Amino acid sequence: MVERSSRDDAVHNRIQGMRTERGMSRQELAQALGVHYQTIGYLERGESAPSLHLALRLAELFGEPVEGIFSLHPFGRSVTRP
Repeated sequence: MVERSSRDDAVHNRIQGMRTERGMSRQELAQALGVHYQTIGYLERGESAPSLHLALRLAELFGEPVEGIFSLHPFGRSVTRP
């Protein structure tokens, strides 16, 4: 996990929304990934960026491509799925 120092290099994510859509707590997601539950909070708040390995594991767990979870630009308010 990499600490973020400025908003210019922010990595935006949809972790919280994807987690809550699946009815998972931070603790449950952390257990599924083998990380501390506080790591999930740091990621969701954008206080840290995940390692490549963790990003790939999140993508696999959520069944989404990495770029569907993480972006250099903010995601829209709502995401519609076909």
